Order: sequence, then structure tokens, then C-alpha cells
Amino acid sequence: MNFKRVLVLSPHTDDGEIGAGGTIARFVDEGKEVYYIAFSSCESSLPEALPKDTLRRECLQSVKTMGISPERMLILDYKVRTFPEHRQEILDDLIRLKPQYNPDLVLVPSSHDMHQDHGVIYWEALRAFKKEASIWGYEHPWNNLTFTTDIFVRLKPEHVEKKLRVLREYKSQVDRGYMDEERIRALICTRGAQLDVPYAEAFELVRQLY
Repeated sequence: MNFKRVLVLSPHTDDGEIGAGGTIARFVDEGKEVYYIAFSSCESSLPEALPKDTLRRECLQSVKTMGISPERMLILDYKVRTFPEHRQEILDDLIRLKPQYNPDLVLVPSSHDMHQDHGVIYWEALRAFKKEASIWGYEHPWNNLTFTTDIFVRLKPEHVEKKLRVLREYKSQVDRGYMDEERIRALICTRGAQLDVPYAEAFELVRQLY
């Protein structure tokens, strides 16, 4: 469990932070090397009044706020809700980038995530990293029919506040229900209550290598 290099796979800008932002904050605090890939900046999902690079700029600022250096993050250009059409290209990207990141742990959407893009990232990450890295699935309650809480990461108050501060960088998404800070904090408190601690995030165990 002594992970040194962690790779966060975020189907769209903000998914990784929503699902695992507190855990990422803890990993950064502990001095782990954290890398981040977003596969889409969701240009087609933005209101017409906003510049097309809005989410890309917000993601760059989010990752910077998290404490991840710019050279450790990458934003790819797949169009939102088209990932099933590009499964092989996404797998090729992961295999091409794998030697560069060489992670011990990969964070992905859970296997129960119903969003078509999230499901592709789950399966292609499993294909790409199953022999080399542990894989945990993070939680998006609005997309999950069910979720297995196999792994809990205890968080300090500063990790929770860092997650909320990071998500505030996504100003273009402020009206989305899943960005509501009360909901985010409530889930963190609920997972903490399962351990009798104030705060935690939970993950599905997909693959564990030791």
C-alpha cells in the first residue's frame, strides 16, 4: 500500500477531483508523485456564451491548486459522450503514456458508473494497467446504480477544504447538482461515519498488487 506514483484518470475535466479530490490532496501532502490525465475538456457541453477553452483553463487551475505541477498533467481532446467510438485510440493512448507515468496506483471511475465515457475509461485502464498497477474506482453517486466501499481513505479537515477549493475553480460548472458543496461534504462525512472518523473517501477495489 506504500504507493509512490499515482495516476488519476479523469474522463472529463473535474471528474477526478469530484471522485477523489480529498484523497489526491492527502497523497500530495504525503509527497507522492501524482499525475493527472483528463480525456475531454467537454467543449461541446459549454454554453455558447463561454469560450471553448473554459473548462481546459479551469482544469489547469484546479490541478495547480491541488498541488500537481503542470508537467504532470495532460488534457486530451476526445469529444464528450463519444468515447465508445474511440475505445482503441484511448487504449493506445494509455499504453503509449504508461512508461512515462509508470504508476503504482491508478484511480478510475468505478465499474458501476453508467456514463458511457466513464465506462470506457474504466475498461481501457484495466486493460492497460492490470499487470503493473493497483486500480481503485472512485465514486460518482449520481452515475452509480450501486457502489462497493472496499477501500477507505481517511481525510483531515485540510484535505476536505482543499477538495472544495479545487472544485470552486470550475466556475462554469457551479450550477451542476454534483458540484453542490453541501452534497460533497455530506458524502465525505457519510464515508467517515462508516469508520467513526470525521471524514473519508471510499473506493471500489478493482485490482490490488503488492
